[in-house]
Formats: sequence, C-alpha cells, structure tokens
Amino acid sequence: MLALADAWVWDFWLAEDAGLYHCFFLHAPKALGDANLRHRNARIGHASSRDLVHWTEHAVALAPSPAGAFDDTATWTGSVLRGPDGLWRLFYTGAHFLSPDAATNIETIGVATSPDLFTWTKLPGPIVRADARWYETLGTSAWPEEAWRDPWVFADPDGEGWHMLVTARANAGDEFDRGVVGHAVSTDLETWQVRPPLSQPHSGFAHIEVTQVIEIGGRIIVLFCCDAPRLAGPNAGGIGGIWWAPAAGPVGPFDIAAARLLLPETWYAGRAVKDPEGRWVLLAFSMRAADGSFPGTISDPMPLGLDADGNLLVLEPATVVP
Repeated sequence: MLALADAWVWDFWLAEDAGLYHCFFLHAPKALGDANLRHRNARIGHASSRDLVHWTEHAVALAPSPAGAFDDTATWTGSVLRGPDGLWRLFYTGAHFLSPDAATNIETIGVATSPDLFTWTKLPGPIVRADARWYETLGTSAWPEEAWRDPWVFADPDGEGWHMLVTARANAGDEFDRGVVGHAVSTDLETWQVRPPLSQPHSGFAHIEVTQVIEIGGRIIVLFCCDAPRLAGPNAGGIGGIWWAPAAGPVGPFDIAAARLLLPETWYAGRAVKDPEGRWVLLAFSMRAADGSFPGTISDPMPLGLDADGNLLVLEPATVVP
C-alpha cells in the first residue's frame, strides 16, 4: 500500500521502466484539517516500487506555477509515457480557480518532460483546452467548471501518432448528463488538435473521470470513475465508484451507457497495470472508510479477470485501510 504519514493521496498514474514502477499521485497535507480542501492544494508526488506493494517516496514531481498561469491553483491528474525521442512526458491537468471561495475553475492540459522520471521540466502551456465546437466551456451552462482534465495519452495502434482521452462535457442537452470522453490527437506529442468526443452524452454520467483503455482476454475495455452525486439519468440515485464499459477499439467509440460498476466508491480512480508476472491488476485509492473518513491511500494490487460472459471482474478486492 502507498500511504504518506502527513499527506492524503488520491488520483494516480503509473509508468514502468526496466522493471521499476513509478507512481505519480496527487497529494495534499493533512495539516489542512479537512480532506475536502485537498483539491485546491494538490501537488504531483512520485514514488517507485519493484512489486507494486512496497513503495519508496521521492521528491515532488510537479507543483503549481505562479499566479496567472493556467496551473496556478493546483496540478491535477494525468499520465506518463516515453516518446520516440527517449524523453518521458508527463501530461497533467492545470487547475485555475477564479476565486478562493468559489468552485468555479478552468481546467486545461499541460506537459512536463524528463530524461529519467525523477527530474521534470514544465513546457509552456496549456497545450490543449476544451473546444467549444463540441465541448462545454465555462459560462455556457450552470456547471461550475470548464471540464478538460485527466489526460490519458497513448500511441495510435496503427502507428499514426498519438491519442489523448480527456474528462469532458458535451456542449448541449441535459446539463447534468453531459459527461463524455473527450479526444485530442497529435503527430508529435507537442501539437494537439481537439476532435469530437468518443462517447455520447446522456449516458448516465455528469462526468467520466480518469479514463484508461486496456485489452484483457481479447476484449477492449474503457475504465473510468464517477461518484454517486454525479450519476445521471437511469443511474441517478445509484452507487458510484470505478466503472468499465465496452469499447469498439482503443479509440472507441465507447458505449458508456452500457457501463457496469467494477468497485463501489470506497475505491476510486482505478488504474490497471500488468504486474511483474505480466498479469493485469488494479490499483485504486481509498475514498471512504467504514466510519466515513477519507483514508487517502493507494491499494495493493487487485487481480483483474473476465467472467464467462466477458464481464470485467476484480478477483480479490482489497480492504480499505483508514
């Protein structure tokens, strides 16, 4: 388990290099007193492990930029990959809150590079933001944020550049049921073009957070998360948590309306990774303990598999540790 004595840990993403796993995670000091304040105080931390169980903490990878920057409030969720030039790239969400006492914020995507996964240099940003042709932008609805976060970047399976999946909202329809998987493409990992979403709105989710596409047992699946207060349509009033949905291919379309709950929201923001033996496992952060508190730790690996009907299952769920 990844836990810090003096900080809450939540959303995270992983990279593997020569058998060493690197976990990049959001964290904020417990000295804040209230875990709900963590989002405005998020930094990107870094730890490494050989087995996904025992972790060594390293220096902070990224922190917010000075006032006026697109990421001047907080640095939020992202992904890491190595480009063809050998450089590692950390794509992340920059959060800019418009005032200290309101939830109104603008989210855009930035990037930092590293030769070794330990020392990071931010590049000028943002590199991509919500395009009003397809996506909701701040002020066009009652929603309090311009949602464009959680970039998941991967190579095109046919070798035609790179794809970015983004937590976004459609620009029309029921304001509470606009969650979609946003999409951007690049030929060089530097210049990005926004494309239409890879899923349809009115699928039962106000937002579709922390997406990841995996292929397991010959089936392509998109993982994401949504909490109970942001379930919409036929899902309203149900249990939130970590979800999975069928995918026609690595770049969709994604049938989010057919999503099924993988784990309830005692766990959140699950990430799938192959363990040292090459088996798919899931890690997730602990969202809620039995007493209702926020533990803010990252689980040990939970094995993943498919049942006889091709449904994704967590074979051995972990226990939330307060």
